Amino acid sequence: MKGELSQETVVGAPASAVWSAYRGLELGRLVDELLGHVVGKTEVLEGDGGVGTPGGYLKEIFRIMDDEKRVKETETIEGGYKDLGFDVCRFRLEIIEKDAESSVIRSTIKYEIDDSKAELVSLLTTKPLQTMAEEIGKYVSEKKSAA
Repeated sequence: MKGELSQETVVGAPASAVWSAYRGLELGRLVDELLGHVVGKTEVLEGDGGVGTPGGYLKEIFRIMDDEKRVKETETIEGGYKDLGFDVCRFRLEIIEKDAESSVIRSTIKYEIDDSKAELVSLLTTKPLQTMAEEIGKYVSEKKSAA
């Protein structure tokens, strides 16, 4: 069984500024700073934030890092939803320009799971990704306003 969940969050900051926050390892630093009390510590074990870099509070690898399309995709290789029984779990983050002063953060979870475990799909949620998008968007917008 394959599927996906998606959530779009509008933020009051330009897509280029939001992408700078989401791209590479900056996201982990910001998650620690803004949401560390919620998600715990993010630690990079190896890599520089480009494709192939594992990281996060679960073990994942960066599969896509497209600066032109502003798309980042990671795949869980250990822990998290993988430990619950999912065969594949990918997190895709897209920063879409809405206008000069706002953008949309589309957060998607793509998954594959054996049909016999279909009930586990109800455990998937985009809520943490939405919270992260809201907090990062607010941070980037405030940073832009202060400049």
